[in-house]
Amino acid sequence: MNKKNRNSFSGSLGFVLAAAGSAVGLGNIWRFPYLAARDGGGLFLLIYILLAVTFGFTLLITEVAIGRRSQQGPLTAYKFFNPKWAFLGWLSFVIPYIIYPYYCVIGGWVLKYFATYLSLSGKDAVADDFFSSFITSQWEPLILMAIFAMMCFYIVYKGVEKGIEKYSRIIMPALVIMVTFICIYSLFISHTDANGVTRTGLEGAVIYFLPNFDGLTLRRILMISLDAMGQLFYSLSIAMGIMVAYGSYMKKSVNLGQAIDRIEVFDTLIAVLAGLMIIPAVYVFMGTEGMGAGPGLMFIALPKVFDHLGAFGMIIGMVFFLMVLFAAVTSAVSILEAIVTSVMDKFGWSRGKSVCIMAGTGFLWSVVVCLGYNVFYFEYTLPNGAMAQILDIFDYVSNNLLMPILAIFTCILVGWVVKPKLLVGEMRLNGYRFRRKKLYIVMLKYVVPIMLTILLLTAFIKF
Repeated sequence: MNKKNRNSFSGSLGFVLAAAGSAVGLGNIWRFPYLAARDGGGLFLLIYILLAVTFGFTLLITEVAIGRRSQQGPLTAYKFFNPKWAFLGWLSFVIPYIIYPYYCVIGGWVLKYFATYLSLSGKDAVADDFFSSFITSQWEPLILMAIFAMMCFYIVYKGVEKGIEKYSRIIMPALVIMVTFICIYSLFISHTDANGVTRTGLEGAVIYFLPNFDGLTLRRILMISLDAMGQLFYSLSIAMGIMVAYGSYMKKSVNLGQAIDRIEVFDTLIAVLAGLMIIPAVYVFMGTEGMGAGPGLMFIALPKVFDHLGAFGMIIGMVFFLMVLFAAVTSAVSILEAIVTSVMDKFGWSRGKSVCIMAGTGFLWSVVVCLGYNVFYFEYTLPNGAMAQILDIFDYVSNNLLMPILAIFTCILVGWVVKPKLLVGEMRLNGYRFRRKKLYIVMLKYVVPIMLTILLLTAFIKF
């Protein structure tokens, strides 16, 4: 692909909104709150923020700088630095290619809930078997997944500035407004249960923000830290090839360090707000027991919360799932873009051809994942002891295995083979300061690879 004709973001704001749109996805709105609830609220929050400004910041800067320095997509960017390390390019292509199909399936689930509340049928979602009966049905999940996939296809087909950046400029401010609205509402609700116990949203917020050190052990700290590390892959869209792709579209005139800082702040703020809008509301109506709902928090527990709010709960549910749908689209678009830009740079294909082939084959895999809950249903025990279907296997291979492996080798390549000086120079382009240079080098060469190795090993340990 001719670099002179390469698409690019219009400037720093365009890059930040698009990258933040990628980062602010289901990982923040769905995964972060249930992990925070499960891991003790404030303690998880504290560890997550500490890791975000050290561990997450190191990997985020590295990937964006790799992309901008090479001006190439993930499939060819690593080869630019050292031809012997070209295998990392293939790894960074395979990871989003595995994630995209099941992300579209989950996007279809979100679309189902939004349509349910939009049609004022929110009471249906309260039934215990609503979610399971939906995903195990054969045609409806396929149709909704196809609609979601077409939305993503259209945005990526339109290109970087006219597609991804244009829609990010609309979606991201709307998402922030909706998150803030639901947060404020969640804080000021209250409910008295059958036993006469009254709980308020503000009490739930205290549980969320204040760390609880009672009975804290080293093993528990380690488990929470591993959860937070795993969450950062989702939250910051790292080790998926996405930030390499977006970095390759960033103009050389943009202050890279400042842009990274803004993504970190924006992403962490949305993640914290996502927890604040969900955890207090669940606590009010379901107590601390409801906070342990795990992955079902959004699709199973929250509809029960909205039902308790009466007629207004229908509106809140509709706004909430519209917001989640926005977040899912921005993330899925970035995953597809990472795949598309890879084949454009590798094979010289046009954007139209690349999007059609990659989205088309991804769609076929999405069909397989959908049918994994009915026609192709089976149960498989993963090495970590979890029971899995096709979607869970895709997620385990990409998130638990390949992403930590890619991140480890990226640290070795930049930290020890080509040396950090090269990317530090990219951060200092045009005379810009790199305030956290020393922290970055120490984290990149020593701390992050060790942390990632521990995270990778947990994929084979039964808990």
